[in-house]
Amino acid sequence: MACFRKSLIGVSLLVLAALPGAAQGADEPANPWMAPAIVAEQAQAADDTAREAVAGRRAKALVAAMTLDEKLQQLTGAKPEILPELPQCYGARHVSGIARLQIPTFRITNGPVGLGQNDCVSVEVAQALGSSSPMGVITRAYTHPSSAKATALPSALAAAASFDPAVAGLYGEVIATEMHNLGLHVFEAPGVNLARLPILGRNFEYFGEDPFLSGTMAVAETRAIQARGLIAMPKHFLANEQETNRMTIQTTVDRQTLRELYLLPFEMAVKDGKAAAVMCAYNYVNGQPSCESKELLTDILRTDWGFTGYVQTDFFAQKSTSASLVNGLDHEMPLPLFWAPAKLKAALDKGEVTVDLIDRALERRYRQAFKAGIFDRKLTQTPIDFAAGGRKAREIGARSSVLLQNNGALPLRSTLKSLVLIGKQSQVYAQQAVAGGAVTGEPMGAGGGSSDVVPAYTVSPAEGLRRALAQLGNPTATVQLVLVDDANTAATIDGRAVGMNEALAALAAADAVVIMAGTIAEEGADRATFQDPKGLALAAPAAAGQSLDWYAHRSNLIATETGDNAARNSGTTALIAQVLAARSADGRPMARKTALVLKDNAGPALPASLVGPAGPAIVEAWFPGQEDGNIVADVLFGRVEPTGRLPVTVPIAGKSFLDYVAPSAYPGTPGEGGKQTVTYAERLAIGYRWYDLDPDGVCPQRAGRNPCVAFPFGHGLSYTSFAMSAPRVTPLPGGKWRVSARLRNTGPRPGTETAQVYVTLPASADRLGAKQPPRRLVGFAKLALAAGAAGEVAIDLDPAASNHPLGVWDEQRQSWIVPPGAFTLWIGRSSAPRDLLRAGTITPAG
Repeated sequence: MACFRKSLIGVSLLVLAALPGAAQGADEPANPWMAPAIVAEQAQAADDTAREAVAGRRAKALVAAMTLDEKLQQLTGAKPEILPELPQCYGARHVSGIARLQIPTFRITNGPVGLGQNDCVSVEVAQALGSSSPMGVITRAYTHPSSAKATALPSALAAAASFDPAVAGLYGEVIATEMHNLGLHVFEAPGVNLARLPILGRNFEYFGEDPFLSGTMAVAETRAIQARGLIAMPKHFLANEQETNRMTIQTTVDRQTLRELYLLPFEMAVKDGKAAAVMCAYNYVNGQPSCESKELLTDILRTDWGFTGYVQTDFFAQKSTSASLVNGLDHEMPLPLFWAPAKLKAALDKGEVTVDLIDRALERRYRQAFKAGIFDRKLTQTPIDFAAGGRKAREIGARSSVLLQNNGALPLRSTLKSLVLIGKQSQVYAQQAVAGGAVTGEPMGAGGGSSDVVPAYTVSPAEGLRRALAQLGNPTATVQLVLVDDANTAATIDGRAVGMNEALAALAAADAVVIMAGTIAEEGADRATFQDPKGLALAAPAAAGQSLDWYAHRSNLIATETGDNAARNSGTTALIAQVLAARSADGRPMARKTALVLKDNAGPALPASLVGPAGPAIVEAWFPGQEDGNIVADVLFGRVEPTGRLPVTVPIAGKSFLDYVAPSAYPGTPGEGGKQTVTYAERLAIGYRWYDLDPDGVCPQRAGRNPCVAFPFGHGLSYTSFAMSAPRVTPLPGGKWRVSARLRNTGPRPGTETAQVYVTLPASADRLGAKQPPRRLVGFAKLALAAGAAGEVAIDLDPAASNHPLGVWDEQRQSWIVPPGAFTLWIGRSSAPRDLLRAGTITPAG
């Protein structure tokens, strides 16, 4: 959803005076769509299909009873207003109700990491109308920090790192519970765009670089939300993989790549998650605006996939009046701009659109609202149980944390006497609870992006570490906070200014050292340095933004070489080197008592010196959200097992995909009509597939290791150890297969391993189009084992599944094809060849 800057809001000012309020009319007899018999029929329907059929009849009856003016009012969001049903809320993310038709206010909230920018800011904002400009009032209606509070969850990327649909389900449960508390109906999420670019500003809102993992998590979250009588809205449809110039960017992607990568998680969410809505994106795809592409909205979404829900625009994403309605768009947000009544009536008069098309759009949305029960319950608000939400957020964060490497420093001893937490003065990681867009010294939720949730409380890193030690029976242990300047020449210890030598001496004397670093990002900009705020040409290599050193004061604004939002160097990697080179007071190498905690948008590029036995223990905690300090402390002290696995590849600095990306692939080059065009020239080679395919010849595999990769996709360690053996493939009825292996916990404590199944397609697949990567993820499962225990992990493979595990999109035939030949199946603990066992081969029939 849009990050509402003044430049975007200005477009809406021209129409404010003409905006209609809620349509009113004379009292009418009881409405047939609200009759007790039909409501009961819907509630008693045997299955989802039957419920939708009844909901469809109710929707059709409702639309038939509406006047044209009422229909036009219902096609779009409303101007900011105090909600009649909730007079404590000044809102701007809703469709106004119609009292005479018993249509309630239809309320929408942003996401995906909790209820960010929801439909309720303080009424005092509305009262400022007399003293502030209209532009300021409108902006505050969407982004004011008085937005109703909610639980600020760990990032969606963190949930993906769990490799566990149950965690995504828990994520959806928290969201749905609090939506009911706040009287909301639609959740603009999950986000299922892919981490094509590690510097994409919204990677933390998405589920990583693999379409199957992304789709699996989206299905689980969508089901959890919609099972509770609400609407989930997967976004942003489609190819919305960069923030720079996202409103106008032209993305050029071949159809095979679209189908096999970027469409796939949406297809899974629609077919398996039964998503009730989809959000179209700002960008153009292959020459057509996403929100008026017949190919996307009608041919693929509805004809191919059988989607029966409705399509809503991203805020201000619509670019036409007639073409969008004709080609499959159903709902404009947040204001009536292209679908302002005057424009639609003009289009009707010209015969460009028909009333039937308007009815179709409304019926699609009403059908989903009736199916969810939105018309059948009173719009009310109840208090949120913030303690319960916090407990679940803490559980999600712990199950999503990834132990990347461990030289014995972790878990920390509960009996230690002194711990030093160190970070940068200019960075949030060691100082505050971290979410997307977090800014040093400012409260969480102050940035302005879709995921800026305003929490009831936050837990800082130092607070979490101190609390953990006290709960472990060691309240006298000291936790010092050391903050270092960007030049690594001055520092503070618990706020007291000191020289760098004194700071290093404190580290050397401590029993344990925790370094916190990361890569803050947010909607509105990517982590890249441009020549000017237009974002047309880079001033530094794209790879610079993947470093732990790169930062800008405002992550939602384009960074430039100079100016108010200049890109800067935090000196973080140099600081880490200084810490590890210090002489420890107890004689241990500093690396053996140091843990590096990363809080990331999508995994940084790491210096080779940090990877391996000479480096510190490394934990990837993503953006932990409001429970940051508790989540990190739980993992560091071993109170929970870090069971997460990487949903993105972590490269060696200087050897990443971004080190070889061309300007045509990012940030784009001038195209037809001077519009910036981005070409996905890498085709299927994104994420681990790029490193495995090695299209640039810079990452040759050696003994199952990739010299460009610090930690591979799917990687993650435990505080115990596992051995996998006896891999095999077993045929199942219906043309399915089971891939299984024996797992043994060979370590000293209970733990959970994640088994992953990858498939190698036959050589014939390459003849159908783009060169296929050596492996693609097609399944995963977790198995918890006590120390010394063993068990079998089994993952079933269905060629007919919505993720097309064995399929290739044939552009000539315009269909999925299972290429002829033998498919090799692998099972293991990451995508790296050294971590995989060959389970066997299969030759599908036909």
